[in-house]
Amino acid sequence: MTEIKRRRIATNGIELSVLEAGEGPLVLLVHGFPESAYSWRHQLPALAAAGYHAVAPDMRGYGESDLPADITAYNQWDVSHDILGLVSALGYEQAVVIGHDWGAPTAWNCALLDPQTVRAVGALSVPFSPRGTEPPLGMLKRVFEGQFFYQLYFQTPGVAEAEFEANIEVTLRKFYYLASGLADPSMLGGERGPNDDMLSQVSDPGHLEPWCSTSDLAEYVRSFERSGFRGPLNYYRNLDLTWKRFAEVPQRIEQPAMFVAGDRDGVIVMAKAALDAMPQHVPNLAVNALIEGAGHWTQQEAPEAVNRYMLEFLAGLD
Repeated sequence: MTEIKRRRIATNGIELSVLEAGEGPLVLLVHGFPESAYSWRHQLPALAAAGYHAVAPDMRGYGESDLPADITAYNQWDVSHDILGLVSALGYEQAVVIGHDWGAPTAWNCALLDPQTVRAVGALSVPFSPRGTEPPLGMLKRVFEGQFFYQLYFQTPGVAEAEFEANIEVTLRKFYYLASGLADPSMLGGERGPNDDMLSQVSDPGHLEPWCSTSDLAEYVRSFERSGFRGPLNYYRNLDLTWKRFAEVPQRIEQPAMFVAGDRDGVIVMAKAALDAMPQHVPNLAVNALIEGAGHWTQQEAPEAVNRYMLEFLAGLD
């Protein structure tokens, strides 16, 4: 069995707790919301066995990493520099960065910010989309006026935290089920209005087998019992600040790239235009694949397929 170790590493003025395995070229694995480094539990040993040094951090605000108090500390400029700082902190000059969910834009942004350090980039679930022409929060308010939209619900500090932290285990079970490929529409509740919460109408599925066992869920619960949801939700509260910070950053990915998602992922439905346009902005897109039957939790719901795509992509870089 490949040994997975945990340690804390200083980067970009904070410390991140990381899981790591293997020796060789560096591959950084960046998780999303609401997860942790543990979401890469299937990829760490596979990459190590293939001759890579695989490192998955708990992102700032999550798990055993530092939890900055300032809401603005969670903008993508700072978060991306956390990941870029890990490369030199781990003793490398270059790395491949692969992200899922919120980790996907972080991976894309790392590639844009420092193409010398990020020799290749991968994303799961969220395709690359160039910076828009208007601040994103105003656009979302206009598009979803009079409707419930989770990113707008997350904007007011304390509201989603109170809902999610009331019962972390039930929250995570519902949230994970809601976006999984196994979700039954009859359990997702009816239409929500702009003043509704997110999960009270969602039925508790009771379990998340086969992709998330009882012990897997317990690991996530332990992580969020330590961190709470404030830091993770703050990523959504920096949409406009991130938009401003990246005003002068080039918006074309020149490195070799991979994209993989589940064909039952709701993000793919929302981001279809970005998915269709991605080859225009990512000309060296070596892998662009949808996994049949998988939902949003790509690397957990379909670990064998994700590992296969990932290892084929990495092998093609050498």
